[in-house]
Amino acid sequence: MTRTLPLQSLAWALALALAGCVVESPYAPAPVDTSAAPVPATDETEEQASEPPPPMPVYEQPPCPVEGYLWTPGVWRWGPEGYFWVPGTWVAPPQVGFLWTPGYWALSGAVYVFHPGHWGPHVGYYGGIDYGHGYDGDGYHGGRWVNNHFQYNTTVTNVNVTTVHNVYRETVVNNATVNNTRTSYVGGAGTRAAPTPTETAQAAEPRFKPTPVQQQHHADARSEPLQNAARNQGRPPIAGTPRPSAFREPGVTAAKPVGEAYHPQHPVQRDEKPQEERH
Repeated sequence: MTRTLPLQSLAWALALALAGCVVESPYAPAPVDTSAAPVPATDETEEQASEPPPPMPVYEQPPCPVEGYLWTPGVWRWGPEGYFWVPGTWVAPPQVGFLWTPGYWALSGAVYVFHPGHWGPHVGYYGGIDYGHGYDGDGYHGGRWVNNHFQYNTTVTNVNVTTVHNVYRETVVNNATVNNTRTSYVGGAGTRAAPTPTETAQAAEPRFKPTPVQQQHHADARSEPLQNAARNQGRPPIAGTPRPSAFREPGVTAAKPVGEAYHPQHPVQRDEKPQEERH
């Protein structure tokens, strides 16, 4: 006698077959960096220089590698050979709901002072500097948290929608004059020395330091000879990475040959022979 499966059982079997016998939730919980608890940030500056940082490099954003990762834009920092580029990269936030406020350089008297970036519930003041990829100088327009999941605005964020499904499209209108200046410090053309009332209020919110993997990413960039602006003329060969410290992995993007070559006003004298340049 032939047995007939109940209609519900047939439907379940068909669903398993279509899914390759794997049943998944459409959105996984957002990943977080569990390597250390968030560490409160301070208002202390980290570096000073006697000349302005190079113009902001122009580079493509690598695609988001993991749903729930957030983009942290690249920034010039100061090291033994002068300015060097810390690549923009995708990172896991230290806590669900946190957003990244980029660090920035600002002219203070006769010196340029670096103010470190931080994590917090909102994107705060970063001087009106146009870092690109959603950070146009006023907040962040590349994504948002919704019900403990991060949604990506595909109009300004590079995501593969076949693997990253939590997306939306929203036109970003940038009326700032900084668009074509590539200014990389507060005090230059198109930047904004004074925070908005909203940014002033957000300054009282809890702020947290970069995660350990972000700190390692900075250290690794500092040790890469060709990331130094004096060597790459302001066009770093590693401008954006898919993950922190992933300098040799597929997906790394280089700066485009835009604008005039950069040369430091006061080249730093090296005490030893340069390390062999890597390819």
